[in-house]
Amino acid sequence: MENKFNPRRDFLKNSATIIGGALAGASLPIGAMARKTDDVLKIALVGCGGRGAGAVVNALSVHSNLTLVAMADAFRDKLDETYNRLTRIKSLKGKIDVPEKNKFTGFDGYQKAIELADVVFLVTPATFRPLHFEAAVNADKHVFMEKPLAVDSPGVRKVLEVGKLADKKNLKVLVGLQNRYNPSFIQMVTRLKDGAIGDIVSMTDYYMIGPVRFVPREPNQSELEFQMRNWRNFNWLWAGSPAGLQIHNTDIVNWVKGSYPVRAQGIGGKSSLTGQDYGDIFDHFFIEYEYADGTKLNSQIRTIAGTYTKGGAFFQGSKGTGNVKEGIKDLRGNQLWKFNEDNGEDAYVEEHIRFFDAIRNDKPFNDTEWGANSTMTTIMARMAAHSGQLVQWDDAINSDLRLAPEKMSWDTPPPAPRDKDGNYAVPDPGKSIVL
Repeated sequence: MENKFNPRRDFLKNSATIIGGALAGASLPIGAMARKTDDVLKIALVGCGGRGAGAVVNALSVHSNLTLVAMADAFRDKLDETYNRLTRIKSLKGKIDVPEKNKFTGFDGYQKAIELADVVFLVTPATFRPLHFEAAVNADKHVFMEKPLAVDSPGVRKVLEVGKLADKKNLKVLVGLQNRYNPSFIQMVTRLKDGAIGDIVSMTDYYMIGPVRFVPREPNQSELEFQMRNWRNFNWLWAGSPAGLQIHNTDIVNWVKGSYPVRAQGIGGKSSLTGQDYGDIFDHFFIEYEYADGTKLNSQIRTIAGTYTKGGAFFQGSKGTGNVKEGIKDLRGNQLWKFNEDNGEDAYVEEHIRFFDAIRNDKPFNDTEWGANSTMTTIMARMAAHSGQLVQWDDAINSDLRLAPEKMSWDTPPPAPRDKDGNYAVPDPGKSIVL
């Protein structure tokens, strides 16, 4: 395939150009101007699930002069549930000001919510992220958006494009890969980059937990509503567990390496999700990534009840080992560094402290590029496991295969159709087309 687009190759060139252009701009939109600390910043929440509520609490609990003024969700019951939860938190009294007229539902509610805010929180399932991100940036709004940033390659490319526009408009963008703001990870990554364990020769990451949430089908429920309420069980909504879960750890490896894998191959399957309603996702993966220098990342993911659990990113070097929980050790097991938990901050809070500081004091702040490329890393992994093929980065990023519909309404046919027997088509390695 022709090498049309390669963010790894152009990373430094593009970053320097974008930042320089943003700082040199003669005029900035009103939404992008730095705000004084006594100015009230208005927040709109798009996506009213548990993570959306958590992000609002994290931001409002540590900042004065922030107010939630608008909310949007596909489902009114989810919006009401989150609104009621937030208004019951005593520490947020006076910071939740969402009148009935500012509560929006349906697939176009995000547009109305965005109009009312200075800062938009995008916390829907990932399939909607590129569309919502583009709308927010076009409207000159600062953005917090949860990971992953897309479910397919066209979505990743759209996010990267909009991220460049955000820089040109001097808009600030925070991505919810909070470990990048965690002091323990910052210290570990700094030491690993400085050679604390010598040359890094291999990496392993784990995200091995119980099953993802399942919401039983209700009588007279449309197929599209069922899939959206069970978004973790469908690849077109979630992107699969490499992106929906393991991205946290894989992003740490990319951070340490200062690059992204050039290829991936892997295996996976669906062994525990029996029955017709459990979507089209795999419940286990083993992915082998390869970086340009030949080093390998082996990634294990499992979401099966009653199984061994483990999490984190682990590094093997020529002089020692490192992971954030056990610290850095030499090859004899002697402790070289371990994070002092007493000095730790909550990364979910710290990311918002830095984000809003950048907004108010006009500091460069845009996580889009590395967030999108770590998303693409995990999408490439899913492609490899679903197809059973060795997938190259350039082929993956340039793929035109879409999982997410470009436009959605309640009349849109569900992207994961059921066959005549009521079953979903699960990816079939050796046969499934992923590029």
